[in-house]
Amino acid sequence: MDSDTEPTTAPRPVLDDPGLPRVTPLIEQLVDDVITVRRDLHQHPELSYHEYRTTERLLTVLRAAGLQPEKLEDTGLFVDIGSGPIVLALRADIDALPLQELTGLDYASVNPGVAHACGHDMHTAVMLGTSLALHRLVTGTAGEAGVDVSRVSLAGRVRIIFQPAEEQLPGGSLSVIKQGVLEGVPRILAAHCEPRFDVGTIGTRIGAITSAADTIRIRLHGRGGHTSRPQLTEDLVYALAQIAAQVPAVLGRLIDVRSAAQVVWGEINAGHAPNAIPNTGYLAGTLRCLDAEAWETAGRMLDDVVKQVAAPYGVDVELDHVRGVPPVVNTEAETDLIEDATRFEIGSRAITLTPQSMGGEDFAWMTQQVPGSMLRLGTRTPGGRIYDLHQGDYVPDERAIGVGMRIFTAAALRALAGVQ
Repeated sequence: MDSDTEPTTAPRPVLDDPGLPRVTPLIEQLVDDVITVRRDLHQHPELSYHEYRTTERLLTVLRAAGLQPEKLEDTGLFVDIGSGPIVLALRADIDALPLQELTGLDYASVNPGVAHACGHDMHTAVMLGTSLALHRLVTGTAGEAGVDVSRVSLAGRVRIIFQPAEEQLPGGSLSVIKQGVLEGVPRILAAHCEPRFDVGTIGTRIGAITSAADTIRIRLHGRGGHTSRPQLTEDLVYALAQIAAQVPAVLGRLIDVRSAAQVVWGEINAGHAPNAIPNTGYLAGTLRCLDAEAWETAGRMLDDVVKQVAAPYGVDVELDHVRGVPPVVNTEAETDLIEDATRFEIGSRAITLTPQSMGGEDFAWMTQQVPGSMLRLGTRTPGGRIYDLHQGDYVPDERAIGVGMRIFTAAALRALAGVQ
């Protein structure tokens, strides 16, 4: 959902031409219409499991192009392109965040308190455009754009998944998996916007590229009273402060430091007057770990640690620990597929080695099922402002949509041609 440190570059060898046509002319013919759809989706964002309009808009566009998409339960959809066994799946997420948009764009959100502040509309546009491009390639109509694949044998299907509810832990990808959408899928790719990378570049990494992430909510109850007589109360505010300070410290001593297990609080509430000790309090935050083993260990320890820290103060503790997502682990072959497609279409200088993010991403559940890889798609205007994700003022450079379409179309073409 976000990345946290500046990228470092790593040279990559340039591989031989795979004997396929470059898809850039086809993408250039499609991208303006795709951007128009993206702006419509951006203007009408919808929260997790409520992406009804978004789903219908995508179904309409795909059907108008001659494709036969299938709607998922409630919201979301997928579409197959080609025939025969599935050779590759591509995934986009379609939900927005409960944030007020602050961009001032002409196509800013018209839904109060809801915004595409994580770039899921960009992900959706990339995969929508890739669907349209692949359809032209496999039906032999790409020649209109000067892309001739008549001398290439294309076999198999590419499945493109438009998944709901990435932002709601443990994530809508679990619902997609439960519905059997990954059955027969041998490998899967995805993208996430990266506002710290310039448009025209991508970040890749073999191994874990995101982190495990849980949500923690703690409620305290105790006897309130006057601040002049704390000995007659359970000093709930003091207990809340001790939990906030000590739980991250204690876990940090119990878990291998190399896993970077972190508890970070985002909300704390207690009381309404300076001279009154309240009888309830609330604390909420996240638990994040770089590796899945530490995530499991920290999850087992958390309840005991919270209760032990709170015990001296006599308060009652309610812990709501919502298990989230494990890390997304990129496999080597699938990362190679992304990188080789990028070198061929854009050039080796476009590829950056990205650090592992502390952000969570429910694509992880899919990569636990089948080999896969997620790239970081640069959305910063070169020389422009560096935005952050999950902020109401995030404005990605829309030229990244064409970049993503080129990469994923080329990667899918390689899979269909049996090159990789």
